[in-house]
Amino acid sequence: MSMQLRASPHLHSGRDVPTIMRHVVYALLPVCAFSIWQYGLSSLALIVTVTLSCLAAERISNKMSGTVNTLSDWSATITGVLLALTLPPAFPLWMGAVAGFAAVWLGKSLFGGLGHNPFNPALVGRAFVQAAFPTAITTWAPAFTPQRFVEFIPSSLTLPLMQPNDITTWVSANMVDGFTGATPLARWKFEHFVYPVEDMITGAASASTGETSALLLLVCGLYLIARKFMDWRIPVAVVGSALLLALAFRLFGGDEYPPAHLVLLSGGLMLGALFMATDMATSPVSPRAIWAYGAIIGTVTILIRYFGGLTEGVMYAILFGNALAPLLDKYLQPKVFGARK
Repeated sequence: MSMQLRASPHLHSGRDVPTIMRHVVYALLPVCAFSIWQYGLSSLALIVTVTLSCLAAERISNKMSGTVNTLSDWSATITGVLLALTLPPAFPLWMGAVAGFAAVWLGKSLFGGLGHNPFNPALVGRAFVQAAFPTAITTWAPAFTPQRFVEFIPSSLTLPLMQPNDITTWVSANMVDGFTGATPLARWKFEHFVYPVEDMITGAASASTGETSALLLLVCGLYLIARKFMDWRIPVAVVGSALLLALAFRLFGGDEYPPAHLVLLSGGLMLGALFMATDMATSPVSPRAIWAYGAIIGTVTILIRYFGGLTEGVMYAILFGNALAPLLDKYLQPKVFGARK
């Protein structure tokens, strides 16, 4: 009679990494579809280009390191889709491809692959192109233009290393009245203008490709929570801390600070809280560390938005939380039963 000795865990749910990753992709498909409905061909091309570049970078990395093909674990696909959803719909496609390679090579392969990366790869790619192409990444396009399914936003087809085409003439030709070229956060920061709630729910306001409908992102996130593919405590901690801080500033600072609904429904807060801060490889695992991790991300987001030079702070807040995750797990571990201090 043979005996096998195996390391823990001895009980598991039967769900492997590819299954979890695949369902995250499923949850993001409605967000992608809504983005394509808003921005048409440019959004479709950007999502496809960035995702394919991530898959190509992953395969090249496998070849160079002599490891097995990891495309089937869906992690590179998720990186590509999430990265594309954080970029403006008018972002040049070649820059999107650069972002995809940077996300996989700098954000994941450099550290040894899936599970070894300390930072969310999609956000690493986003941070890279924000530093490399600051003008292009802050160029916005209007949603629901009449010709969006028959023509690209001009800047999308810009050739590599060339100056992106100006979209002002294109906006005028598409008869888009009242388009300011600014996101709700930017308009508040510089004009103290508050977008109507319905515009931020329906996607009428300018934003990154996948950040325009907070309600849709919430529904897709609830799907993952219901299937137990996401730790609900992280988005609750992120959104809850941001909400409490926004309410406190509004209460004591008055109209100098934006209303809470603008903080929650605009920018990348919902996308980041539900689909990026919850990355299993870069978030803590112990209960107290999870709550602290989410609270730090929500707090840093508000501080950057209110007092920083940038209009958005979710990306840097999550990367900061990723950096602290190992320390939070170390110092906020649950007490071992029966152990003394």
